[in-house]
Amino acid sequence: MYTTNAIESVNSSFRKVTKQGAFPNETAVFKLLYLRVQELYAKWNNRMIPGWSNVRNQLEMDERMSALMHKYDKAD
Repeated sequence: MYTTNAIESVNSSFRKVTKQGAFPNETAVFKLLYLRVQELYAKWNNRMIPGWSNVRNQLEMDERMSALMHKYDKAD
């Protein structure tokens, strides 16, 4: 899975929104970052993950992970 690129993308997005000025307090920064996460979630929701079928097959080999995946599959 390409986790590094996703993390770098989020960090880059955070840098862009926090670079634009001073903040009166810590809460203001947290609110801004929360709103950015919500925007990113909406943008990335329902996006296909490259190679997910291979990753899922490898995770199915572990009993604990297999049980967790089946539990959350049923929740959908």
